[in-house]
Amino acid sequence: MSDLFEYAGQETKEKNEPLAARMRPETLEEVVGQEHIVGKDKLLYRAIKADQLSSIILYGPPGTGKTTLAMVIAHSTSAEFEQINATAAGKKEMEQVIAHAKENLGAYGRKTILFIDEIHRFNKAQQDYLLPFVEDGTIILIGATTENPYFEVNGALLSRSRIFELHSLETKDILILIKRAVNDPIKGIAGDMVKVDEDAEKFLADVADGDARAALNALELADLTTGRSDDGFIHITLAVAEECIQKKAVRYDKTGDNHYDTISAFIKSMRGSDPDAAVYYLGRMLSAGEDVKFIARRIMICASEDVGNADPRALEIAVSASLAVERVGMPESQIILSQAASYVACAPKSNSAVKAISKAMEVIEKTGNLPIPPYLKDAHYPGAAKLDHGIGYQYAHDYPHHYVDQQYLPDALKNESFYELSDIAYEAKLQKWLASIGKKNIHREKK
Repeated sequence: MSDLFEYAGQETKEKNEPLAARMRPETLEEVVGQEHIVGKDKLLYRAIKADQLSSIILYGPPGTGKTTLAMVIAHSTSAEFEQINATAAGKKEMEQVIAHAKENLGAYGRKTILFIDEIHRFNKAQQDYLLPFVEDGTIILIGATTENPYFEVNGALLSRSRIFELHSLETKDILILIKRAVNDPIKGIAGDMVKVDEDAEKFLADVADGDARAALNALELADLTTGRSDDGFIHITLAVAEECIQKKAVRYDKTGDNHYDTISAFIKSMRGSDPDAAVYYLGRMLSAGEDVKFIARRIMICASEDVGNADPRALEIAVSASLAVERVGMPESQIILSQAASYVACAPKSNSAVKAISKAMEVIEKTGNLPIPPYLKDAHYPGAAKLDHGIGYQYAHDYPHHYVDQQYLPDALKNESFYELSDIAYEAKLQKWLASIGKKNIHREKK
């Protein structure tokens, strides 16, 4: 009798769970997508099948199957399986798990797998607490995170774990999951007598943006909120699907990994002279509510780092844009940022300034503060002449073309060259001018 009540309670619990949770695969064969890590010839697949899992970190965007893989492991392993969520669990919960794991290992020789969802939410002290137990095999850790683990997870834990990156699901993968939910009478919605139009299924799969959970949540909402037609069925049309999912969500965390990936793509697009891509990534950041001042700062840096004196106007425009967005605000600031980003992307490129300062810093690191030639030292104070400061200095404006050949570097570096102009755009003009006055070491050697 108790078994019957226990089964009924479990069935009720499952029915009360969201559709996305009910449809979660229980075996590797049911997993959709992520073939790069759970394909039949892949390491993780083999480790799960052989029940020989070591500590792992599952990293990827929401709705890509991190918890699903953990649950598959739970159904596949002979080890004890414990689960905690880092947003709610504290040290007390971890101590209980560790105590139970030690008992299992010592008394029965049974391993314990600890699944920590959103492990990036644990602070350093909490992660440090786990380290010795991962190291001595008391627990096998499965951590799941949407954030780059190299930024958010203790380096010592990372070194003892294998990282598996999950990718956003493809539209075809999500379509399989939607059809599976529509046709499953037990865990899915087939028992509700639901018919979903093909174009509605395709729309949900596409607009979910690689997030299976988002697609299934929208499907469930459509099922629960749509009335029955005269034929007794719930008909989910394209119009119903559009209403239930509203719009494609922009997956972007301003403090997380996607933030860094998007700004990186934005900068590299400007550096790569692709204004279309630059404006696209700008749009993604703006849609997600990124700070316009942060974007403006990155444009200014790119204007100097990647354009430099090939087009000095780039930095002027970038600085002007930075000032303008602070005074104007959104939504008009998006136009100003678009102008600046597209100009920097279209501008001729040179990294001469970057190379110059990098080389100078390297030399300074090696040589220290070398003596400054006395004639270059400050002579605007009583007694300077007695120290020979300023004596022999040649004032450039007293000579033709406002230039005189004079040593400015310390003696030990007098033949050193730091700034080497490119042949690009305005730098070519600068190079031509410097050559006309006899200035040497200003031309980058062609390779």
